[in-house]
Amino acid sequence: MITLTPLKQFRFPVMAECINPDVFQGKSVDEIVQLTVWEGNKQKKLGDLFKIEQTPAETPSIVINGNVEEVRRIGSGMKSGEIVINGNAGMHLGEKMAGGKIIVNGDAEGWAGSDMKNGLLEIMGNAGPYLASPYRGSSTGMRGGKIVVHGNVGTDAAVFLKGGTIKIIGDAGPFMGFRMCDGTIHIEKNCGTRVGACMTGGKIVVSGVLEEVLPTFTIDSVKAKVKIEEGDSATGPFYVFIGDLAESGNGKLYVSKANNPQLSTYEKYL
Repeated sequence: MITLTPLKQFRFPVMAECINPDVFQGKSVDEIVQLTVWEGNKQKKLGDLFKIEQTPAETPSIVINGNVEEVRRIGSGMKSGEIVINGNAGMHLGEKMAGGKIIVNGDAEGWAGSDMKNGLLEIMGNAGPYLASPYRGSSTGMRGGKIVVHGNVGTDAAVFLKGGTIKIIGDAGPFMGFRMCDGTIHIEKNCGTRVGACMTGGKIVVSGVLEEVLPTFTIDSVKAKVKIEEGDSATGPFYVFIGDLAESGNGKLYVSKANNPQLSTYEKYL
């Protein structure tokens, strides 16, 4: 196991794709110290920014002790191993992740899990905007794996979602699941506006209060519970809406009946 401890509070963004179990695999501490990173516009060695120690424990592969909210692209493209961050994490955490596990005992900045293909990303605090979403101009969203956020999530999460499971224990911001094609999202508390806008497939489950259902969704039924993943279901009853009809979509939006009495007017269309 490799332990990284920041040597200072970072003032500028640090690009550190090298903090990755696949990159560290088979390297000595002396070799890891020499790995290249960028702090702002200055090229540096990883050892210039972190105290790096090795312990006999096999798991997790990498432990980061301290806030690294300015350190970006930790675990980028990782295929195996485990990273534990005891503090806040920077932008693009776990982007293009294809396997392994990342645990954040704090908050994560924007674009966490972008273009994720497999593995587990678990954030014990809050997640910033664009969780599991691509960069602007790209339509390559999350395709697999699992993301769990124990706190709240910012705006524009799961844009162009094409697979995988996202579980949010707290609240979610607006435009959740914009243009999603497949996959599953479960929001255990409340969700902002425009949820599921332009979705064509997949399912979104809102167990709390939903600010609005877009007029391009039509009510289909009421369901007692809905499967989230193998061994996990959300208990309803839920109103089931189909949409986004503006995109000829067949996605499903499940909204808690008990927590959204304002939607009872839709029952006359069943």
